[in-house]
Amino acid sequence: QVQLVESGGGLVQAGGSLRLSCAASGSIFGIDAMGWFRQAPGNPRELVARVRSSGSTSYRDSVKSRFTISRDNARNTVYLQMSSLKPEDTAVYYCKALINLANYWGQGTQVTVSS
Repeated sequence: QVQLVESGGGLVQAGGSLRLSCAASGSIFGIDAMGWFRQAPGNPRELVARVRSSGSTSYRDSVKSRFTISRDNARNTVYLQMSSLKPEDTAVYYCKALINLANYWGQGTQVTVSS
């Protein structure tokens, strides 16, 4: 049984920073891409950032230069460092990982940015 557990969400003022973590556990033989998605009320879930097993990264345009995704392969953990946060970044943030050739989702963590 594989599971992803996220942490690090919360309430922050505009311009502030947060770091999200997502740790994978269970019977893990290999992890390919890991990523962060977010979903605001009334909106579809959208990809925020992704990091492949090679270390290559990609970001949606609205977070480039503000967010940084990274992974610690020894800990099966992916991070999302968020800086210069804006009210429009408010959403539930989910991590997703391709583990043992199957996709898994975390339970989500709320990020609220006040103006």
